[in-house]
Amino acid sequence: MSDRDPAAAPSQAEIARAHALAVLDTATLGDRLVVRALDSDGDGARDALGDLTDRTPETVTVATRRGPVTVRRADVVAAKPVPPPPPPRPRRAAP
Repeated sequence: MSDRDPAAAPSQAEIARAHALAVLDTATLGDRLVVRALDSDGDGARDALGDLTDRTPETVTVATRRGPVTVRRADVVAAKPVPPPPPPRPRRAAP
Protein backbone atom coordinates (compact mmCIF):
# COMPACT_ATOMS: atom_id res chain seq x y z
CA MET A 1 0.00 0.00 0.00
CA SER A 2 1.08 3.53 -0.71
CA ASP A 3 1.21 6.25 1.94
CA ARG A 4 0.58 8.88 -0.75
CA ASP A 5 -2.59 10.91 -0.36
CA PRO A 6 -4.54 10.41 -3.64
CA ALA A 7 -5.86 13.98 -3.44
CA ALA A 8 -2.36 15.45 -3.06
CA ALA A 9 -1.05 14.83 -6.57
CA PRO A 10 -2.45 13.85 -9.96
CA SER A 11 -2.10 10.26 -11.16
CA GLN A 12 0.13 9.29 -14.06
CA ALA A 13 -2.98 8.87 -16.23
CA GLU A 14 -4.14 12.39 -15.37
CA ILE A 15 -0.71 13.80 -16.17
CA ALA A 16 -0.59 11.94 -19.50
CA ARG A 17 -4.08 13.13 -20.42
CA ALA A 18 -3.24 16.76 -19.56
CA HIS A 19 -0.10 16.51 -21.72
CA ALA A 20 -2.09 14.97 -24.59
CA LEU A 21 -4.67 17.75 -24.51
CA ALA A 22 -1.88 20.35 -24.43
CA VAL A 23 -0.34 18.73 -27.53
CA LEU A 24 -3.70 18.88 -29.31
CA ASP A 25 -4.29 22.50 -28.26
CA THR A 26 -0.89 23.69 -29.50
CA ALA A 27 -0.68 21.63 -32.69
CA THR A 28 -1.14 23.47 -35.95
CA LEU A 29 -3.64 22.17 -38.47
CA GLY A 30 -1.62 19.97 -40.81
CA ASP A 31 0.74 18.72 -38.09
CA ARG A 32 1.29 14.96 -38.08
CA LEU A 33 0.45 13.28 -34.81
CA VAL A 34 -0.91 10.18 -33.16
CA VAL A 35 -3.92 10.31 -30.86
CA ARG A 36 -4.90 7.44 -28.56
CA ALA A 37 -8.51 7.44 -27.38
CA LEU A 38 -10.74 5.10 -25.44
CA ASP A 39 -13.19 3.05 -27.51
CA SER A 40 -16.79 4.14 -27.21
CA ASP A 41 -17.67 0.72 -25.76
CA GLY A 42 -14.98 1.11 -23.07
CA ASP A 43 -13.35 -2.11 -24.22
CA GLY A 44 -9.93 -0.67 -25.03
CA ALA A 45 -8.28 2.10 -26.99
CA ARG A 46 -7.71 3.00 -30.61
CA ASP A 47 -5.00 5.07 -32.30
CA ALA A 48 -5.38 7.63 -35.07
CA LEU A 49 -2.14 8.44 -36.91
CA GLY A 50 -2.10 11.21 -39.47
CA ASP A 51 -2.47 14.94 -40.06
CA LEU A 52 -4.59 17.12 -37.80
CA THR A 53 -7.31 18.55 -40.05
CA ASP A 54 -9.88 19.99 -37.64
CA ARG A 55 -10.20 20.95 -34.00
CA THR A 56 -13.28 22.01 -32.05
CA PRO A 57 -13.74 22.41 -28.29
CA GLU A 58 -15.21 18.87 -28.21
CA THR A 59 -13.34 16.94 -30.96
CA VAL A 60 -10.23 16.64 -33.09
CA THR A 61 -10.12 15.15 -36.58
CA VAL A 62 -7.09 13.32 -37.93
CA ALA A 63 -6.71 12.43 -41.62
CA THR A 64 -5.44 8.84 -41.55
CA ARG A 65 -4.57 6.55 -44.48
CA ARG A 66 -8.04 5.01 -44.11
CA GLY A 67 -9.85 8.33 -44.04
CA PRO A 68 -10.70 11.01 -41.50
CA VAL A 69 -11.13 9.96 -37.87
CA THR A 70 -12.94 12.24 -35.43
CA VAL A 71 -12.05 11.72 -31.78
CA ARG A 72 -13.89 13.17 -28.81
CA ARG A 73 -11.50 15.13 -26.60
CA ALA A 74 -13.14 13.52 -23.56
CA ASP A 75 -11.92 10.11 -24.83
CA VAL A 76 -8.28 11.17 -25.45
CA VAL A 77 -5.74 9.44 -23.21
CA ALA A 78 -2.51 10.27 -25.11
CA ALA A 79 -1.27 12.30 -28.06
CA LYS A 80 2.12 13.22 -29.46
CA PRO A 81 3.66 14.67 -32.59
CA VAL A 82 5.28 12.19 -34.95
CA PRO A 83 7.73 12.64 -37.84
CA PRO A 84 6.59 12.45 -41.45
CA PRO A 85 6.29 8.96 -42.95
CA PRO A 86 9.42 7.60 -44.60
CA PRO A 87 9.60 7.88 -48.38
CA PRO A 88 8.47 4.79 -50.29
CA ARG A 89 11.17 2.24 -50.93
CA PRO A 90 12.28 1.79 -54.53
CA ARG A 91 11.07 -1.41 -56.17
CA ARG A 92 13.59 -4.15 -56.61
CA ALA A 93 14.63 -4.95 -60.14
CA ALA A 94 13.61 -8.40 -61.33
CA PRO A 95 16.55 -10.84 -61.36
